[in-house]
Amino acid sequence: MTKAKYRVCATLLGMATLSGLPIVTAVTANAEMVKLQADLKGDNEVPPNNSSGSGKAEATFDTDTKTLTYMITFAGLTGPAMGAHFHGPSEAGKNAGIVLPFKTVQSPIQGTATLTENQAADLLAGKWYANIHTALNPGGELRGQMVK
Repeated sequence: MTKAKYRVCATLLGMATLSGLPIVTAVTANAEMVKLQADLKGDNEVPPNNSSGSGKAEATFDTDTKTLTYMITFAGLTGPAMGAHFHGPSEAGKNAGIVLPFKTVQSPIQGTATLTENQAADLLAGKWYANIHTALNPGGELRGQMVK
């Protein structure tokens, strides 16, 4: 290759590399850490119950990696927790199936999960809820809709 052709190729490669930087920066700039939370109460269950227990679900969702990191705490249940999970998609006042089971039912429950595009869209649209189940309330003793 002649020196002139080499310089042209090197210049074009350099320009292509430099012009790609704003695109990479723009994609990274759109990544966001979204904080979500829910107050867990018996009144939020469908149907509501009179549990004196309470709890809190807190989560952070990374829109770039689609990673959800969560912590659920609760106390005052009518008995030991028998199940605990995120349910969806559903709005408040309606029930839905399990979308993300927790690995433990002991408070505090902590975990991470990588969500699909559809799961992420439902979560961010407020269509997931945290639910804690007991023997006395097998349909759920404490519930809270995850919101921003």
